[in-house]
Amino acid sequence: MKTEPRTRLHSIDNLRIVLTALVVIHHAAVTYGNIPLWYYTEPAKDPSGVALDILVVFNQAFFMGFFFLISGFFTPGSYDRKGSRAFVRDRLVRLGIPLLVFLLLLRPLVNFGGLAQRPEMPYWQYYLGSWDPGPMWFAEVLIVFALAYAWWRSRRPAPEPSPAPLRPRSVVLFVLGLSLATFLWRIPVPTGSYVPVLGLPTPNFLPQYVAMFALGCVAFRRGWFETLPARAGHLAFAAAGVSTAVLLPLSSMTSGAANSAVVATWESAFAVSMIIGLTVLFRERFAEQGPRGRLLSDHAFTVYIIHPLVLVAIGYALRPLEAIAVVKFAIMAVVALPLCWGLAYLVRSLPGAKRVL
Repeated sequence: MKTEPRTRLHSIDNLRIVLTALVVIHHAAVTYGNIPLWYYTEPAKDPSGVALDILVVFNQAFFMGFFFLISGFFTPGSYDRKGSRAFVRDRLVRLGIPLLVFLLLLRPLVNFGGLAQRPEMPYWQYYLGSWDPGPMWFAEVLIVFALAYAWWRSRRPAPEPSPAPLRPRSVVLFVLGLSLATFLWRIPVPTGSYVPVLGLPTPNFLPQYVAMFALGCVAFRRGWFETLPARAGHLAFAAAGVSTAVLLPLSSMTSGAANSAVVATWESAFAVSMIIGLTVLFRERFAEQGPRGRLLSDHAFTVYIIHPLVLVAIGYALRPLEAIAVVKFAIMAVVALPLCWGLAYLVRSLPGAKRVL
């Protein structure tokens, strides 16, 4: 039983590698799809762009929520080891410094394309007017969650581990509760909303992010990552397929509040199902990690920070290439993934970088 935490950590590290690769792939799909919410885009001029949009929609439904769940999972143990002040200081350093580096150093290198559309505007004015943390909104939100967790823990005794199996009834109730919360939240914050300055690209998903972070904290105490039965993974993937087959066609036949309710239910059911399924799959099949896996895992967060720089550079390099959207996407993804990890290795080799990254 002493090896369980180690196995669990290896499987979660391997999940973080895959999720980080999905972030890179996600933004490569945005580059060439029909959802032009990125620093460099070439909106699709052929039907293959629809396939990229579908990839983006399915990714968005679960992958950032999964990141928040994993972050929540590591939070209680970190607080227990370090105490309140050291925990808060560590979070501000490890999240705040990368956030500032992106805002002050990397963002000017990736968002200059928008300036070409406003040649009359001086760069400093454009820079301030387009203030946005980009993908580092994730670190921004995590800082808030970490501070909220530290405040909550400072006002109650340290909880004891209380292992308990995750029951199907609890999963169903969680999905229903998350669906309702998401539906109600999207009345004042509909899909497509954007928060200036803070730069939240998907504020309509905040209920999922909050719920997943809290669920990760609970999962740590209850030992759910270790105790989920293997058959839960198969059932979860089946649930993801069934919910998609039933609810997505239904969403196309509804409108207004009914459509919002159906979409919120699908996203919640799909997210929970994929998270359970992938957690079990990686625990059962990918629980070991050799030197290469450790290398990829150690550099995953740095990849997350610097990947916009790589994707924008590749986008401009591929600009003269005449090809359908999905082909340019595939080329970008294949080239970007090793380049992102290679650049991350160089960044983490800088003096003092590993103390933060």
